[in-house]
Formats: sequence, structure tokens, C-alpha cells
Amino acid sequence: MEIKEIHEIIAKENVKFIEMEFTDIFGVLKSIEIPIECLKDAVEKGLWFDGSSIKGFTRIKESDMYLKPDLSTFAIIPDDKEVKTARFFCDVYTSNGELFAGTPRTVLKKVIEEAKKEGYVFKVGPEVEFYFFKKTADGKIAIPDSDDGSYFDSPTGDIGSEIRKEVMLKLKAYGIHSERAHHEVGHGQHEIGFRYDDALVTAERVITLKKIIKMVAHKYGLIASFMPKPLFKKPGSGMHIHFSLFDLDGKPLFYNEEDKYKLSPLAKSFIAGQLSCIKEMSAILNPTVNSYKRLVSGYEAPVYICWGGKNRSALIRIPHYTKGRESSVRAEIRCPDPSASPYLAFAALLKVGLEGIKKKKSLMPSYEENIFEQSKEELEKIGIETLPESLSDALKIFKKSDLMKELLGDKLFGNYLYAKEKECEEFRIAVTDWEVNTYL
Repeated sequence: MEIKEIHEIIAKENVKFIEMEFTDIFGVLKSIEIPIECLKDAVEKGLWFDGSSIKGFTRIKESDMYLKPDLSTFAIIPDDKEVKTARFFCDVYTSNGELFAGTPRTVLKKVIEEAKKEGYVFKVGPEVEFYFFKKTADGKIAIPDSDDGSYFDSPTGDIGSEIRKEVMLKLKAYGIHSERAHHEVGHGQHEIGFRYDDALVTAERVITLKKIIKMVAHKYGLIASFMPKPLFKKPGSGMHIHFSLFDLDGKPLFYNEEDKYKLSPLAKSFIAGQLSCIKEMSAILNPTVNSYKRLVSGYEAPVYICWGGKNRSALIRIPHYTKGRESSVRAEIRCPDPSASPYLAFAALLKVGLEGIKKKKSLMPSYEENIFEQSKEELEKIGIETLPESLSDALKIFKKSDLMKELLGDKLFGNYLYAKEKECEEFRIAVTDWEVNTYL
């Protein structure tokens, strides 16, 4: 979108403020509000801010940084307020005018350019799961009484259904077309997905979706949570990611008519790269201590490193192909969760996939049996491994990964590792309710 067109929309809609949006290294949304009169300067010269105040960005002596809006991300924020506000996603620059390498947006843009040089466009479509909670009179968190549905239940006075519809309408006002929304397995649990698109566009749609869900939930007096495992012995929340490659002219590169799964040799090498590096990027796809409460062997969790077609117990699944829809041939990775930064998650999946193509990696044989019914001994016999069992274990593998260091760059890699190791240590020494109830 050109700046002239943006100014015309701003004048027509009587927009008074602009939110300059960006994220910290973990994908948490940040913003600075400016009056509309300051937009011209922000576009031409950037908006200065203190980078040392943003988690994982930079040290105090290097704190001067500035934001420059990406004009293609302009949107008017749909809310009920009389004073209208628009937003841009922004790139972060250092004081010497260089694009700051330590932001997730920069990392994703860099690996997208790597793919483009090879003639590839990476497209993704995530399915974001989440819970609604209410705060009780005694300050505790509980599932809303009016949200007791289960998987695909038709709404009957279900407050979650009303919120999902409102979220989808607000997404549409942003220019984001969601394809489906439904109740998930758990009481209070839901899913919203939208049409696949280029990785950078989709990453920012995920960030926008999470913002809108929280905003609408708050309106109803509820709390929206993207915590991977908020409730003991209840379903966890994932962010399954569908993905495929296209060439620069839009031709699908995953399709092969002769293959059983309709996968091209390039697609198989791409998927092989992901499976072979999945442990290295677990700390990015599943970045919290709580993530590994969801990824537990013996439950219906995607922890087994293998792939298949209809097999939903496999880590990577190949959805059914419909004749005449070659562009829909794709793979679905099922372990990521919504606590992950979508910028870093998509960047990691693309990076290791490109590595698989570059090294012409061979894809392991597919596995179509229900892995949940297999014993540990049987899995070991057929060579199926599992994901790391904790964030601490994942970080030990991440720390040794040259590929992850190359992806993130020395600065972001070091900051990310330091913060996550600190998180593990804080969890290790914390005294939990379970310990008190068991040992006191």
C-alpha cells in the first residue's frame, strides 16, 4: 500500500492515532502510540525508542533504536471506541541505520530471502488453540459456566461461540479472512484458523489474532489463555502448522501425481530436514516450561518423531489430497504450541526444510499405525524417537545447534538461550502446590 492511499483512508475514516507494533524476542506484542500528525515523521525518519527496555533486545549503552512502519501492514483497529486508531507492524533499526538483527521479524525476513534466492516461497496455515477462563470471587481461575461444550459441539447458549464469531468479524475488518472456528475438546477450549499465506503475512496474522481474542474475551469479562497446558489432566493447546513450498510464479512444488502421498522429492527432502532437526528447534516451537506438560508420551500428544498420512499420532501428517487441488498438497506439523513466536517458529521450520533440500536428505518411511498403542520397546525397535521431555532437555540440544545459531544470529541466539535457561532455573527452585500437598 502506498503512503498516499494510506493518508486517504486515514482522512476518510477520521483516524486519530497510530499504533507502531513490534514484538520482543518471545513474540509478545509491544506498541507505541503516536498522534496522526506524527505519522509523516515516523514513515520518513522512524520513531525512536529505548531498546534496552524490551526483553532480549540490547544493552543500556546501545539502547537508542527506532521503528519504521511496514506500509503493507496498515490496518484500522476494529473496536467500539469513538476515537479511531490504525496500526502498522514495524521493523527495528539500530542508531546507525541498520536493520536490527536481534528481532524475530528480521530473522524471518532473512530466511524468507534465502528461500527466495533458491526460487521458493514458503506458505503456512496455523490452527491456533486457546482457552477461556473467568476469575472467581475468591481470585481463582475457572472455566466459564456457560462454556461447557466439547469437540465440534454445536453452540447452545455457549458464550465461546459468540466470542468466536465476534473475533472472526474483527479479523475480517483487519482484512484477515478466517476459514473456520469451532469448539475444541476441552471445556472452555477453542480453535480459530485462517487461510494459508506467505510466512511473514501469516506470522503477523497470528499475532493479530491473539490480540483480538484477548480483547474480545476481556469485553465479556473473561481471560483468553494461550498457555500450552493450563489444566492438569485436560487437553493441551497446540498450534498445528500446515506448510508447503511454491515457486516464484505461484506453482505448487509439493505436488507429485505419481507418489502415494502426492509428495514431490523436494517436499520429502524438506520434511526430512524438519524431522532430522526437530529436537534442535524444539526450544523455539515449544518454548516454555509448560509446553512440555502438553508433550507427554502415553497421552494423545504429538511427541513421536515420524510422519504419515491419516495418522494423527505422527509428528508430521500429510492431509488427504483432493483431485484438482494440487496447491493444497501440504504437510502439517503438530508439535508447535501457541506460546511460540510465530516469526521464529516459521523461520525455524523454513530454515531446517531448506537444509533438507540442500543436503538432499532422505525421508524416513511413513508410519500409519496408531503410535499411542505401541509400547516404548516397540517404538525403539522400529527406530521412532520422541521429542525432548522438558525445556531444559530441549535447550541442551538447542545450545549445540550450529543451524539454530546461524538462523538466529549470535546476539539473538545468546539472549534467547540465556532467558530460557533462567526460566528453567526459576522453575527448578520454585515450590509448587503439588509439592506442598504431597510433602507438607
